[in-house]
Amino acid sequence: MEAALKAIAEPRRRAILRLVWTQERPAGEIAAAFPEITHAAVSQHLRVLKEADLVAERRDGRRRLYRARPEAVPGLKAFLERYWDEALARLKEHVERDIEERDARER
Repeated sequence: MEAALKAIAEPRRRAILRLVWTQERPAGEIAAAFPEITHAAVSQHLRVLKEADLVAERRDGRRRLYRARPEAVPGLKAFLERYWDEALARLKEHVERDIEERDARER
């Protein structure tokens, strides 16, 4: 889970993930979508996504083809939903406590 969270924390990796979400693409095509960074940097981003199990790599001769692994996302989604549910519950408790304290001071 930690690796997936770190992987999607970087905006270019999220963009790469969107790029390969619906279609397998060769590394060169992915790199061409990011002319502002080097091919080596794109390769590094792909490696991080692959290590996080969010992207799969397939070799076709000398080419490396990448595709998203949507089956890996439900666990990440469930984790984030639990995190937000817990955070929102704590926020709700905090706000309610502040309201009670304010009301007590005003009486």
